[in-house]
Amino acid sequence: MSVAPALDTAPLDRAVGDLRANAASWSATPLAERVGLLERMLPRIADGAPAMVSDAAAAKGYAATSAWAAEDWVTAPWALAQTVSAYLHVLRRMAAGRDPLDAKAVRHRDGRTVVDVFPATASDRLLLNGFTAQVWTRPGTSREQVLARAAGEYRGRPGDPAVALVLGAGNVPAITPLDILHKLYADGQVVIAKMNPVNAYLRPHFEEVFTEFVDRGWVRFVDGGSVEGAYLTTHEGVDSIHVTGSDRTHDAIVWGTGEEAEERRRTDTPVNDKPFTSELGGVSPCIVTPGPWSAADFRFQAEHIVTSKMNNSGHNCVASQILLVPRHWDGTELLLAEIRRVLRELPPRTDYYPGAGERLDAVTQGHPAVEIHGEDACRLLVPDITDADDPLLTVEVFASALGVVRLPGDDAPQFLRAATEFANDKLPGTLGATLLVHPGTERSHRQAVGDAVAALRYGTLGVNCWSAFGFLLGYTPWGAFPGHTRQDIGSGIGFVHNAFMLEDVEKTVVRAPFAPSPRGLFTGSPSLSPRPPYYVTNRTGNTTMERLTAYTTDPKPSRLPGIFVSALRG
Repeated sequence: MSVAPALDTAPLDRAVGDLRANAASWSATPLAERVGLLERMLPRIADGAPAMVSDAAAAKGYAATSAWAAEDWVTAPWALAQTVSAYLHVLRRMAAGRDPLDAKAVRHRDGRTVVDVFPATASDRLLLNGFTAQVWTRPGTSREQVLARAAGEYRGRPGDPAVALVLGAGNVPAITPLDILHKLYADGQVVIAKMNPVNAYLRPHFEEVFTEFVDRGWVRFVDGGSVEGAYLTTHEGVDSIHVTGSDRTHDAIVWGTGEEAEERRRTDTPVNDKPFTSELGGVSPCIVTPGPWSAADFRFQAEHIVTSKMNNSGHNCVASQILLVPRHWDGTELLLAEIRRVLRELPPRTDYYPGAGERLDAVTQGHPAVEIHGEDACRLLVPDITDADDPLLTVEVFASALGVVRLPGDDAPQFLRAATEFANDKLPGTLGATLLVHPGTERSHRQAVGDAVAALRYGTLGVNCWSAFGFLLGYTPWGAFPGHTRQDIGSGIGFVHNAFMLEDVEKTVVRAPFAPSPRGLFTGSPSLSPRPPYYVTNRTGNTTMERLTAYTTDPKPSRLPGIFVSALRG
């Protein structure tokens, strides 16, 4: 019987020690220098982008020239550059003596205070035309409170010098660096980031991007698995913890393991009571509202739904897992037929994340009617879930399996009430949900759609937009709907990203055109946006995202024509 070698804690101790020694210097770094650090980061993102994408693609089993690699441009260099740019937009406003928020962006809506956070710039309006994002604050929050509390780190309420531990996620490349940026710029804390073993190959890329922060002792990257992570969570030099992962990881850190853990949870006597924020996923729904869909609408939204499942092989915390459809709408079978077609026609790829094969096998074995699509035989569709205890309704599969639940409702309002109740009460997790609704349906049933948007308890709700898009924008807070506790952690506690550094956040509502340009003119959702480059069916997504990344890191107008030409061909 082999014995695991003892953990060498010296490198971890040195990293924490370096950060503690330099935490005060970060707190004292003036705003102008913090802006300069981000400005100098953008060229490093641009220079390293091709290699970052190439390594991510290789790790997932395809070439950097594959159509699948568009997702790696989206979720690695572009997401990082977009979020850096969002922070820069807000910090430059304050450096110029302005408030972080434009007062006109904060307004009352149906008794609530909401904040228009996207688009924030002329480039946003041009490049993501028709996309919007609005932050809903918690009930009872006034407009004056929103304006006064934004960006407290820079407006008289700085955090004390502290060391934050970020336990990196292994699925999406940008998660770890974006969490680091949030801890540095929103919370004012220096960061030790433990890479996840699944994507530890990204560490050299991140160290290069954050090289100035590393050189000045404000960021440290370390490798390791659960043993190293456990050591750091209890390290006396670590003041706060942020984790992206599963509720099991959170519970092991807070309550420990073994027979005593459940008793500690019951009595609320944690083994680790450090300030803790988390993003932990769940079972995410996509709600399909009945309406006057055309054949082109069914095709486009099928591509949208499959994207929300197949992006990153379903290894996303907000991958659509349950499709909620009207039982008696004649469009349901038309939509499912288009979904099957898209699943069949996509090029092959594998579910690379550890344990995915076993989870897919469990779905196959537990559903005699399961459909297996594609050459890779790992795209599963369960077309009619009727058992209330079906594991697809209770456990995040974190792989490329999609279940369908048919709900009652003779019209859109009845269906939306049923779908909202099902999503809120039957599906675990509150991180993200997607709502598809034809503009004509929304015009005819504005109250019912508005009620559903208000009632759905999710940290990000995408209306005609996969909720994951809220992860990418930088301006939008990302996290679970408030209400979870450490004893019942659900999808986690707290928000990250959030470039305007808003407080009292309840959720973000992201909207996109129901149909692409120019067809959107005829559906009531006019915009200049063609098929989004992150769709798995986009023919030029790789080129478009490479060019968009170059523009985001260095916004020269001369780069725009190339982006538009590629996007229109997608």
